[in-house]
Parts: sequence; C-alpha cells; structure tokens
Amino acid sequence: MVVLNKIYTRTGDAGETALGDGSRVAKHTLRVAAYGTSDELNCTLGVARLHAPDDLDKALSRIQNDLFDLGADLCRPDMDRDAQADYPPLRVSDSQVVRLETEIDTMNSDLDPLRSFILPGGTPLAAHLHVCRTVARRAERLAVELAGTEPVNPAAVKYLNRLSDWFFVAARTANDGGKADVLWVPGANR
Repeated sequence: MVVLNKIYTRTGDAGETALGDGSRVAKHTLRVAAYGTSDELNCTLGVARLHAPDDLDKALSRIQNDLFDLGADLCRPDMDRDAQADYPPLRVSDSQVVRLETEIDTMNSDLDPLRSFILPGGTPLAAHLHVCRTVARRAERLAVELAGTEPVNPAAVKYLNRLSDWFFVAARTANDGGKADVLWVPGANR
C-alpha cells in the first residue's frame, strides 16, 4: 500500500528523481521520459473515459490500472536483481498482452475491413482514443529506445505495441462500428 502524507518533498528541486530501486537520476533521462509518457497516456485515457459507455469504460479502467503497472515496471531498472529484491517488483506480464490481443480480435470481428486509411476523429470518444493511440506509440518508441541501452521488460514493450492497436480498433468501434470513420482521401485538396 502506498501512503502519501506529503505531496511535495523538495528532493527533485535540483533536477533529479528517484527510480523504483531508490537510485537517483536526472529527470530528463530516457527511463523517466518513458514512464512519464505512460503517465501522460493514463491521463489522456482518463479524459477519453468521460465519453465511454459502460462496457467500454470497464475495459478502459483495466487499461488505466495496467498503465500504472507499466510505470512501476519502467521505473525499476534492476531486472537482473529482481529475484534478490525484498519484494518482487511489479512487471507487466505476457498475459496482459494476450488480454489486449483477445479484446482487439473481439472488437475487430464486428468491424468492416478498412479500404482506406482513416483520419483521427469522428465521435468525441473516437477522437480521444486516437490521441491515446498516438501517445501510446510515443511511449512505445521511448521504451524501445531505452531497451537499446538499458534493461527493459520485453512484455512492457509488447504491451505498448498492442495497446496502440487496441486504441485504434476501439476508436473505430466508437465511430458507430466504423460507419462514422473519417476516411482519408489522398490528394483531395490539391
């Protein structure tokens, strides 16, 4: 259980922050950018939920919780020492990735195949889900870049990759099952 009695600590006033293992790093490091972007995604998802019907809101709520798991995973760099930790660190699991894939397949089965790229928009919920999709892609790019230099849980990267796909399909679902998708017309304004 997390207890936050005091919100400001002044420990970051010099531009450093603590990671999940207690080590201190500059706030502009790639690891901090990766888990900070997952937090940003969680916030954009909170806005999207304001427009979601109950059935989709339940799935979005699960994803918000997963995004906290993801942030906890990304902020703890010592994967080699996981077995020796006083308590097992929270890591994103492959089962969370599989759940996203199953939900994508279920939502996609009700949609007509795409015959064009679509523009982000349509209903308010779909527009917000497209914003979530692009923030998820940015978080994924940062996590992939981080994995090139430091240990990163491979399931965390997979989760972000599937999550952006999930948001794309959910946006189509929110656009009246794809009927209200806004289609790209190449060269329409030349």
